[in-house]
Amino acid sequence: MENLRELFQVMTRRFGFLNKNCCQVGSEEISLVQSHILYEILRKDRPSMQQIADTIGMDITTFSRQIQTLVKLELVKKTPLPEDKRVSQLTLTTQGKYVAAKIDAEMNQYLNEVFSNMSEFEREMVIKSIKLLNEAMSNSTVCCKPLI
Repeated sequence: MENLRELFQVMTRRFGFLNKNCCQVGSEEISLVQSHILYEILRKDRPSMQQIADTIGMDITTFSRQIQTLVKLELVKKTPLPEDKRVSQLTLTTQGKYVAAKIDAEMNQYLNEVFSNMSEFEREMVIKSIKLLNEAMSNSTVCCKPLI
């Protein structure tokens, strides 16, 4: 029987090498976690800090520190809601949109290169399998909460 943990460890490690420091802004490196945050803010319309923290499965204190760094780098704008100043909405700045698009292009280029080493049938099978695995993980009682 296959060692499933080893398969996932190797795949995660290979994917992680790609993302360890995915890009730079001036002299600042953008980390994997920060790239995930930028991606999620881009996907949603003016999400709250709590929404993004929940989506990526990070406690709000750690998430808040990451947001402070992204605000200092002028990639993210944090705006308190007029009706409830305790809640802040997040948006990407023009520079943030540029960095997010650059990361997205690099990731898609990498994935396209990886998939180019497979036949069309294999690509479709892997993509279908990843979707199936993601669905199973979202239904698991022990995995991957609180992803939305």
